[in-house]
Amino acid sequence: MASYGGVDLGGTKIQAVVVDGAHNVLGSSRHPTPTGGGPQDVAGAIEAAVRESAAAAGVASAQLAGIGVGSPGTIDGASVSGARNLPGWDGTFALADVLERALGVPVALGNDVQVATRAEHVLGAAREFRSLLGVFWGTGVGGGLILDGRPWTGRGGAGEIGHTVVKVGGARCTCGRRGCLEAYAGRAAMEGHVKKMVEKGRKTDLFRLMKERERTRLTSGVWAHALEQRDKLARELIDRAVAALGTGIASAVNLLDVEAVIIGGGLGVRLGEDYVRRIAEEMQPHLFLDYRPPQVRLTELDDLGGALGAALLAGTGVDGSLRQSGARHPVARP
Repeated sequence: MASYGGVDLGGTKIQAVVVDGAHNVLGSSRHPTPTGGGPQDVAGAIEAAVRESAAAAGVASAQLAGIGVGSPGTIDGASVSGARNLPGWDGTFALADVLERALGVPVALGNDVQVATRAEHVLGAAREFRSLLGVFWGTGVGGGLILDGRPWTGRGGAGEIGHTVVKVGGARCTCGRRGCLEAYAGRAAMEGHVKKMVEKGRKTDLFRLMKERERTRLTSGVWAHALEQRDKLARELIDRAVAALGTGIASAVNLLDVEAVIIGGGLGVRLGEDYVRRIAEEMQPHLFLDYRPPQVRLTELDDLGGALGAALLAGTGVDGSLRQSGARHPVARP
């Protein structure tokens, strides 16, 4: 049976898996995303994660039938553009070509959130639906779409819910524009806002907790611990994020009328079901068809969803139809 590699390239971590044709995880590896350098450094870290996960699966990376990579930014064939949550990646970089030369295996690229959304549709929390919106709340806020049972990527940039405007002339986003959902709910933007608030004299334990946990950023775990310790500023900013998510997601639902919304990402997974319910509650006043809201669910695939979706990408045709059998088999985790 053929085995495939899948890589979830995120703002803070690179998660790689090797799966068999029934999507059982045979090996996995996690590396931190480089915080400096540029796209070539990120490609090197991806290569290392793939080789390590293949070794854990008992195969050489060159024996894989294919590798899929889910990346932030806009995907155009073999290239990734504008992945601003990654170091030095404001332009375009031929990531697939670089990885193919390094690993000797065909590489397919997809948007990170789109492939994670597809994984939830094929393997996870949205198996029974024909239409869904995936919202992944982490370093940024990404979206993925399944419409009429098939992935919808538009011209390569569909699903960018994080850059829908929730407040005209509002907070400055990491993309440079104002009022984006990500300016209120993206972890990178939230960290920048905390720093400004601290400079103005606000008190918080967020940075103390970051140092205690030996982190260089305000990770999802740091935010969760601050909430557990009733940190007032952390609570204010998370509440602000949840309100913005409710507004932005409801607007997307009003446009597309999808059956389900799946919440994932680092913060989504870490904060869990209680916050999924809160997001659904914040959506309700903004829904045009408020008597018929979509199902709002937490991801079932947790941190492996993006990598599993990327592995699906490696084993599909251009139209998104599965080549391998067993598409709805349960996932065995290591």
